[in-house]
Amino acid sequence: MEKVLFVCASPRKNGNTSQVISKCAEVVEKNGLETEVVYLRGKHIESCRACGKCAKIHKCKIDDGLNEIIEKIKESKGFIVATPVYFGTARGDLMAALQRIGYVSMNNGNFLSWKVGGPIAVARRGGQTSTLQELLMFYLINDMIVPGSTYWNMVFGREKGEALEDAEGIRTIERFGENVATLINKIV
Repeated sequence: MEKVLFVCASPRKNGNTSQVISKCAEVVEKNGLETEVVYLRGKHIESCRACGKCAKIHKCKIDDGLNEIIEKIKESKGFIVATPVYFGTARGDLMAALQRIGYVSMNNGNFLSWKVGGPIAVARRGGQTSTLQELLMFYLINDMIVPGSTYWNMVFGREKGEALEDAEGIRTIERFGENVATLINKIV
């Protein structure tokens, strides 16, 4: 069975970002795909050192748990990331992870090419669109397929559970999950 890997960048256990990912994953599973959610919480993801070793050793030289996530990405047909928005941007650990994942992919056969997915942003009030734009750069430069939805992949909420009350946001995320699954099912 084909799989979609989700990466959650929220430091809060069972916070809004985790809850939104769960909604998206439910829809992907209903459409016949396996899902797995990986959490960056508790990991200390370092920034890329631009050492170039990934081209020689076929993985990142930094040993902080990201190589295990990279292996899961390689095995998946879909890749979705979700982040809370802090000061109008994605969390730094997610950006550090994506930059390193991109370098490893580009130096090892472009394994991200043709994977289906995209970003999700969750915030109290604003900054989601700039965060989505920031994250889309990763998907587009890595030759990935990003399906649309009925709106941008953003949900509003601050306190735990508030994001699930954003009915339009949740509908958007569920449709996005459906589109990701549909595309993967048509491609494979």
